[in-house]
Amino acid sequence: MNDDALAEDLRQVIGELVRAVRVVDTMPSGEAAVLGHLDRGGPQTTADLAHLRGVTHQAAARSVKELLRSGLVRAEPHASDGRKLVLHITDAGRARLTRERAQRAGWLNSAIRDELSADEQDQLRECVPLLGRLTDRLTGR
Repeated sequence: MNDDALAEDLRQVIGELVRAVRVVDTMPSGEAAVLGHLDRGGPQTTADLAHLRGVTHQAAARSVKELLRSGLVRAEPHASDGRKLVLHITDAGRARLTRERAQRAGWLNSAIRDELSADEQDQLRECVPLLGRLTDRLTGR
């Protein structure tokens, strides 16, 4: 397999895996993504979140509006620009995100246990740091 084929196969399989795991989500992916960014990156503006997610400001604003309505996110005025709001994940938002993540991980863990032998699980475990390094490279971390 040449390098281009490896890259394409990896992109395709990881994309399918992510989509398959999201089947168990109980909240829209845009809202879960906003909560994830606020949890990992701290307070952000809607514009920041739109940029991080690669979506329009309007799309991010729709997700933020629903999260605010649900009490999963709170807003406060921006310190230096009164036209902007800074968004914070609430305790309820963090708890909801934790439940979503646990549900995804549990579902994936069941599939790993049911589908892969112990040796294959060890091989997969060894790949995780490699995938992490690739992710860091692609995201500039």
